[in-house]
Amino acid sequence: MIARILPMPMHSGLLLAVWLLLNGFSAGQLLLGSILAVSIPLITAPFADRQSKVVKPFSMVIYVLRLLWDIFVSNLEVAARVLSSNKKLNPGFIAYPLQLQGDFPLTVLASTISLTPGTVSVDFSECKQWLYIHALHIESEQEIIDSIRERYEQPLQEIFS
Repeated sequence: MIARILPMPMHSGLLLAVWLLLNGFSAGQLLLGSILAVSIPLITAPFADRQSKVVKPFSMVIYVLRLLWDIFVSNLEVAARVLSSNKKLNPGFIAYPLQLQGDFPLTVLASTISLTPGTVSVDFSECKQWLYIHALHIESEQEIIDSIRERYEQPLQEIFS
């Protein structure tokens, strides 16, 4: 019964909390926020991707912390490269062979790569076997592939397996 009224309870709770934080706490705002928190997930539930769920939430926390650290370190590396001579840069494209499957995990991987300064996810191949990445500086293509696989793709396989 509750699953029919609240198909996505975490989304409903988050919607209500954000609504109240943005509009203030009053009886009217609580009522309107509650109506929106129930109706929006009811309307959007049929479009939700049911196949990809986080199986290991603790691993997801570790993944996010690793990503934040990598963003910080990459910012420093990119700043050093940009401030030094452009002659030392070796930009290029990499075709990254994917082992990960599922639309949502692949989106998380591509977003992670784009969030890390110095790399941008460009496109997936038609068969979703390859992810094309642009890198600001490539010393070794295999090093970048191994790093992405070890730091991002394998943990995502564990999180979503």
